[in-house]
Amino acid sequence: MKVVLPAIARGLLEPHLPAVVEPHWFASPAEANAMIADAEIAWVDMQPTHLVAAALHASGPLLKWVSTIYAGLDAFPLDRLRAAGVTLTNGAGINAYAVAEYAVLGVLAAAKRFDEVVRAQDRREWPGDSPGKIELFETSALVVGYGAIGKLIGERLATFGVAVTGVTRSGRDGTLTPDAWQAKLGDYDWVILAAPSTDATKAMIGAPELAAMKPGAWLINIARGDMIDDDALIAALRSGGIAGAFLDPTNPEPLPADHPLWSAPNCMITMHFSGRSQTKMFRRGATLFLDNLAAYVGGKPMRNVVDLDLGY
Repeated sequence: MKVVLPAIARGLLEPHLPAVVEPHWFASPAEANAMIADAEIAWVDMQPTHLVAAALHASGPLLKWVSTIYAGLDAFPLDRLRAAGVTLTNGAGINAYAVAEYAVLGVLAAAKRFDEVVRAQDRREWPGDSPGKIELFETSALVVGYGAIGKLIGERLATFGVAVTGVTRSGRDGTLTPDAWQAKLGDYDWVILAAPSTDATKAMIGAPELAAMKPGAWLINIARGDMIDDDALIAALRSGGIAGAFLDPTNPEPLPADHPLWSAPNCMITMHFSGRSQTKMFRRGATLFLDNLAAYVGGKPMRNVVDLDLGY
């Protein structure tokens, strides 16, 4: 069976591929687009991510399984894959530790206003007092999206004494359902977005949600930039409607230099570094792919199979 694979992962994959596999290694988008035309399996993650869709649109009728190290699937033509009967497995969990740590970094940076500390150092100033005085102990956090990443965020914040409430589609284990969390926004000091990107999550934080938050609350986004109505957020930051925002992703990316979010008060932007703040992505991705390849060849269930209707 023909399998299209990234050359960057060759050293991790090639020694472990079964004999039935005919690997083809791509080092450029053009090579991936050409190789995928008659492939049965494809792992075609690329940067920028819109090139992934271009490669999949070049695939042919033999394609049966697409693997990705990405957890978010907004770059993938899900309708096309669904219509072709292609199985998609994602990378949920691969970067979970790094992203969860970044979310906690955001909460800590906001609580202690570490952004102001760094600016004071840049100015070689010695302020007479701390710019941030919030203790995490006995605060409360709402984590919207309590999956692999959200649970890790919750566990880590709980260690600091934060009372954590998650949001899940099913409302399992005491979490809130998608139709219930907005009404409780005013109960939380930290509102953390960790949900998968779907049509239902676009602009899920708008003017009504921001108005419902505590004036002293912070919004932490480590999910996708399009989950927030930027105009509403900028207005809330300028008016003091919320205390601040820590934004790892933005919409668009890269954020244009003249975008008003850059100068919005009490707004920290970290250039979508959360998933990249580690060195184990391809190692974990290769392990997951090889496990799933063994399952695929053996006719057994694979891990991280995406529900193409739900989008995650």
